[in-house]
Amino acid sequence: MKLMFASDIHGSLPATERVLSLFDQSDARWLVILGDVLNHGPRNALPEGYAPARVAEKLNPYASRIIAVRGNCDSEVDQMLLQFPITAPWQQALLETCRLFLTHGHLFGPANPPPLAAGDVLVYGHTHTPVAEKRGEIYHFNPGSVSIPKGGYPASYGMLVDNSLRVIALNDQQVIAQVAINP
Repeated sequence: MKLMFASDIHGSLPATERVLSLFDQSDARWLVILGDVLNHGPRNALPEGYAPARVAEKLNPYASRIIAVRGNCDSEVDQMLLQFPITAPWQQALLETCRLFLTHGHLFGPANPPPLAAGDVLVYGHTHTPVAEKRGEIYHFNPGSVSIPKGGYPASYGMLVDNSLRVIALNDQQVIAQVAINP
């Protein structure tokens, strides 16, 4: 199965358009959005091309192919603009060999992980910094942010292809981080 991950869009229209273009080219079955879809939040500067209503218009045609979780900047008002659910604090995706626990990262994350079994993957955003690594018996995967990257990293997204999780730079497609999920 092929999955694409985007996190921390924060209402950036150019980032949304780039993500959707890459999604169309990727042959991924699902676009997993890890929260903070429309609003920039009070601690962030406005991202380039801030246009939350337009972002919703761009994402809505993909509603049947989006799995999303609520971020700390998402609200019930945002849900009124979006045609796919964003109010769940977490989701799970079951693969043949492991479980992906999908969350934004502010409720469950590396400092407060949910109960996971050996080989499961904690997939989160929130920090705006990419991670693809195994910590103990659990994999950690953060695709970074498509609009407001931090830590000197470029804007990025994630892909799951076969058993490989990759964080990829949004503009030049360079792999920033990757980890193989071992069955």
